[in-house]
Amino acid sequence: MIRRFNSLSLTICLALSVLVVLLSGCHGGNHSNGLIPVNLQTDWYPQPEHGGFYEALLKGYYKQEGLDVNIIPGGPYVISEQQVSTGAAQFAMGSSDRVLVVDSQGQSLVAVAATMQHDPQALMVHASSPVHNFAQLEGHSVAIKPGSTFFEYLVARYRLKNVRETPATYSIANFLQDRNYIQQIFVTSEPYFARKAGAEVRTLLISETGYDPYRVFFTSRNYLTQNPDVVARFVRASLRGWRDYMADPTEVNAELLKLNPAATAEQMQFTWQALKDGHFIYPDDDPSKAGGFDPARWSAMYKQLDDLKLIQHSIDPATAYTTQFVTKP
Repeated sequence: MIRRFNSLSLTICLALSVLVVLLSGCHGGNHSNGLIPVNLQTDWYPQPEHGGFYEALLKGYYKQEGLDVNIIPGGPYVISEQQVSTGAAQFAMGSSDRVLVVDSQGQSLVAVAATMQHDPQALMVHASSPVHNFAQLEGHSVAIKPGSTFFEYLVARYRLKNVRETPATYSIANFLQDRNYIQQIFVTSEPYFARKAGAEVRTLLISETGYDPYRVFFTSRNYLTQNPDVVARFVRASLRGWRDYMADPTEVNAELLKLNPAATAEQMQFTWQALKDGHFIYPDDDPSKAGGFDPARWSAMYKQLDDLKLIQHSIDPATAYTTQFVTKP
């Protein structure tokens, strides 16, 4: 995930990290109020892409399910899978391709629901760029987060022989200074900042190439086995929160602004609208389908990863997710 990253963001990241350490000692067993403590590790600073979870927290949906949920903000240096594997968090946000890869490496993570039906990752180019499709990346440099599996897929599918990969930064500064610059983005985020700075941009959505992971939240198989009822409650409250948030983001976006002072109300509205217009949260404009998985897509993703030789040890892709808590979209 690529996001704008500046000194204020770093300050927030460090402050939140300290807060997490202080709070982690408070989530050991049932609280005196009878609620079950649960930590959710997000994948970035508080933002609309997390809106459903904050909605469930603010509206008291987690408490109604008997849970005391603590949302731990992520950042560029947080590895969500490790947080869950070590028990620092019971749930975390990630992507279906990443869950499959780490499970093949010996970890035992299980995706329990989708936050987004399609990944908003894309490449952003200037409107004047000669690159209008992925095959035309040949001969160009692309700023990519190191280890991005989707880029390996692009290179293989489009048989790119002369595409130069440069490390992505958490900024659009280089993009604004160089009209030939191409960088990895989320369509729900960076286009706003680029256009706000006066740049005319186009985006190439990765999911349109056939590489189409879910954005998910997951737990460990151990935790799922020992606490299926807690998982069911957490999923139920979270999806309820997502349906409410996509209906009206006003209250949660106001709270997100307090939690993330680097953001703006206009930016939050842009992201929410992009989530809605892109049908990322649920397909067919049907809120009842929020969170759902299609097993065929998991199998297809596993094959793509295996063809790229990113699967270390063969696994059954059906072990990396469960549909018991959501309905099929």
